[in-house]
Amino acid sequence: MLKKTAIVAILTLLPIGAMAQTKFAHMNSQDVIVVMPEYTKAQADLEAMSKEYQTEMQRTQDEFNKKYQEYLAQADSLPKNIAERRQKELQDMAQRQEQFQQEAYQSMQKAQQDAMTPIYEKLDNAIQAVGKAEGVIYIFDQARTPIPYVGSQSVDVTEKVKAQLGIK
Repeated sequence: MLKKTAIVAILTLLPIGAMAQTKFAHMNSQDVIVVMPEYTKAQADLEAMSKEYQTEMQRTQDEFNKKYQEYLAQADSLPKNIAERRQKELQDMAQRQEQFQQEAYQSMQKAQQDAMTPIYEKLDNAIQAVGKAEGVIYIFDQARTPIPYVGSQSVDVTEKVKAQLGIK
Protein backbone atom coordinates (compact mmCIF):
# COMPACT_ATOMS: atom_id res chain seq x y z
CA MET A 1 0.00 0.00 0.00
CA LEU A 2 2.85 2.37 0.81
CA LYS A 3 4.43 1.68 -2.59
CA LYS A 4 1.16 2.47 -4.32
CA THR A 5 0.84 5.79 -2.46
CA ALA A 6 4.44 6.73 -3.31
CA ILE A 7 3.88 5.96 -7.00
CA VAL A 8 0.67 8.04 -7.06
CA ALA A 9 2.51 10.91 -5.32
CA ILE A 10 5.37 10.76 -7.83
CA LEU A 11 2.98 10.66 -10.79
CA THR A 12 1.06 13.57 -9.34
CA LEU A 13 4.21 15.64 -8.84
CA LEU A 14 5.70 14.76 -12.23
CA PRO A 15 3.65 17.33 -14.19
CA ILE A 16 4.63 19.99 -11.64
CA GLY A 17 8.29 19.07 -12.12
CA ALA A 18 7.83 19.20 -15.88
CA MET A 19 6.26 22.66 -15.55
CA ALA A 20 9.33 23.84 -13.66
CA GLN A 21 11.38 22.91 -16.75
CA THR A 22 9.12 25.03 -18.99
CA LYS A 23 11.00 27.98 -20.42
CA PHE A 24 9.56 31.22 -21.62
CA ALA A 25 11.62 33.78 -23.45
CA HIS A 26 11.21 37.34 -24.53
CA MET A 27 12.92 39.66 -26.94
CA ASN A 28 12.61 43.08 -28.47
CA SER A 29 12.37 42.83 -32.25
CA GLN A 30 12.89 46.57 -32.63
CA ASP A 31 16.40 46.19 -31.18
CA VAL A 32 17.08 43.57 -33.85
CA ILE A 33 15.41 45.19 -36.84
CA VAL A 34 17.20 48.52 -36.54
CA VAL A 35 20.58 46.81 -36.94
CA MET A 36 19.58 44.56 -39.84
CA PRO A 37 21.32 45.62 -43.09
CA GLU A 38 18.07 45.07 -44.99
CA TYR A 39 16.32 47.56 -42.74
CA THR A 40 19.05 50.17 -43.21
CA LYS A 41 18.80 49.79 -46.99
CA ALA A 42 14.98 49.91 -46.91
CA GLN A 43 15.07 53.09 -44.82
CA ALA A 44 17.53 54.72 -47.23
CA ASP A 45 15.38 53.74 -50.22
CA LEU A 46 12.22 55.05 -48.55
CA GLU A 47 13.96 58.29 -47.59
CA ALA A 48 15.11 58.80 -51.21
CA MET A 49 11.57 58.13 -52.45
CA SER A 50 10.16 60.57 -49.91
CA LYS A 51 12.59 63.29 -50.99
CA GLU A 52 11.56 62.81 -54.63
CA TYR A 53 7.91 63.24 -53.69
CA GLN A 54 8.68 66.27 -51.53
CA THR A 55 10.66 67.86 -54.37
CA GLU A 56 7.81 67.34 -56.80
CA MET A 57 5.23 68.66 -54.32
CA GLN A 58 7.35 71.75 -53.71
CA ARG A 59 7.75 72.31 -57.46
CA THR A 60 4.00 72.12 -58.06
CA GLN A 61 3.32 74.35 -55.03
CA ASP A 62 5.77 76.95 -56.36
CA GLU A 63 4.15 76.76 -59.80
CA PHE A 64 0.71 77.23 -58.26
CA ASN A 65 1.89 80.18 -56.15
CA LYS A 66 3.45 81.86 -59.19
CA LYS A 67 0.27 81.49 -61.27
CA TYR A 68 -1.84 82.68 -58.35
CA GLN A 69 0.31 85.78 -57.87
CA GLU A 70 0.12 86.51 -61.62
CA TYR A 71 -3.64 86.15 -61.46
CA LEU A 72 -3.91 88.50 -58.48
CA ALA A 73 -1.73 91.09 -60.21
CA GLN A 74 -3.89 91.03 -63.36
CA ALA A 75 -7.31 90.19 -61.91
CA ASP A 76 -8.69 93.75 -62.04
CA SER A 77 -7.68 94.30 -65.66
CA LEU A 78 -8.81 90.94 -67.08
CA PRO A 79 -12.11 90.47 -68.87
CA LYS A 80 -14.57 88.44 -66.83
CA ASN A 81 -14.41 85.30 -68.99
CA ILE A 82 -10.56 85.20 -68.90
CA ALA A 83 -10.56 85.78 -65.14
CA GLU A 84 -13.04 82.92 -64.66
CA ARG A 85 -10.94 80.65 -66.89
CA ARG A 86 -7.79 81.42 -64.86
CA GLN A 87 -9.68 80.81 -61.60
CA LYS A 88 -10.75 77.45 -63.00
CA GLU A 89 -7.13 76.67 -63.96
CA LEU A 90 -6.01 77.51 -60.42
CA GLN A 91 -8.73 75.29 -58.93
CA ASP A 92 -7.73 72.44 -61.26
CA MET A 93 -4.07 72.86 -60.28
CA ALA A 94 -4.97 72.77 -56.60
CA GLN A 95 -7.04 69.60 -57.09
CA ARG A 96 -4.24 67.89 -59.04
CA GLN A 97 -1.79 68.84 -56.34
CA GLU A 98 -4.02 67.42 -53.63
CA GLN A 99 -4.55 64.23 -55.63
CA PHE A 100 -0.81 63.87 -56.15
CA GLN A 101 -0.22 64.24 -52.40
CA GLN A 102 -2.74 61.48 -51.69
CA GLU A 103 -1.19 59.21 -54.32
CA ALA A 104 2.30 59.91 -52.98
CA TYR A 105 1.18 59.03 -49.45
CA GLN A 106 -0.40 55.78 -50.62
CA SER A 107 2.66 54.93 -52.68
CA MET A 108 4.93 55.53 -49.69
CA GLN A 109 2.73 53.34 -47.48
CA LYS A 110 2.84 50.51 -50.02
CA ALA A 111 6.60 50.86 -50.52
CA GLN A 112 7.13 50.70 -46.77
CA GLN A 113 4.96 47.60 -46.45
CA ASP A 114 6.71 45.95 -49.41
CA ALA A 115 10.12 46.73 -47.91
CA MET A 116 9.29 45.58 -44.37
CA THR A 117 7.45 42.33 -45.17
CA PRO A 118 10.57 40.31 -46.09
CA ILE A 119 12.46 41.84 -43.15
CA TYR A 120 9.79 40.65 -40.70
CA GLU A 121 9.71 37.24 -42.39
CA LYS A 122 13.48 36.88 -41.97
CA LEU A 123 13.23 38.03 -38.35
CA ASP A 124 10.39 35.61 -37.61
CA ASN A 125 12.37 32.72 -39.11
CA ALA A 126 15.33 33.61 -36.90
CA ILE A 127 13.06 33.81 -33.82
CA GLN A 128 11.66 30.38 -34.61
CA ALA A 129 15.16 28.93 -35.04
CA VAL A 130 16.27 30.39 -31.70
CA GLY A 131 13.10 29.15 -30.02
CA LYS A 132 13.72 25.61 -31.23
CA ALA A 133 17.43 25.75 -30.34
CA GLU A 134 16.68 27.07 -26.84
CA GLY A 135 13.80 24.67 -26.28
CA VAL A 136 11.38 27.40 -25.21
CA ILE A 137 7.62 27.19 -25.41
CA TYR A 138 7.00 30.85 -26.23
CA ILE A 139 9.08 33.84 -27.22
CA PHE A 140 7.21 37.02 -26.48
CA ASP A 141 8.15 40.04 -28.57
CA GLN A 142 7.99 43.15 -26.42
CA ALA A 143 8.06 45.47 -29.44
CA ARG A 144 5.01 43.95 -31.15
CA THR A 145 2.96 42.87 -28.16
CA PRO A 146 2.91 44.91 -24.97
CA ILE A 147 3.79 42.69 -22.02
CA PRO A 148 3.04 44.32 -18.69
CA TYR A 149 5.41 42.11 -16.73
CA VAL A 150 8.43 39.97 -17.58
CA GLY A 151 9.64 37.81 -14.71
CA SER A 152 13.24 36.99 -14.02
CA GLN A 153 12.61 33.38 -15.11
CA SER A 154 11.95 34.55 -18.68
CA VAL A 155 15.07 34.41 -20.81
CA ASP A 156 15.92 37.41 -23.02
CA VAL A 157 16.89 35.95 -26.41
CA THR A 158 17.28 39.24 -28.32
CA GLU A 159 21.05 38.77 -28.66
CA LYS A 160 20.60 35.16 -29.77
CA VAL A 161 18.19 36.27 -32.50
CA LYS A 162 20.75 38.84 -33.65
CA ALA A 163 23.39 36.10 -33.69
CA GLN A 164 21.06 33.85 -35.70
CA LEU A 165 20.81 36.67 -38.25
CA GLY A 166 24.57 37.22 -38.22
CA ILE A 167 24.25 40.63 -36.58
CA LYS A 168 26.39 41.84 -33.71
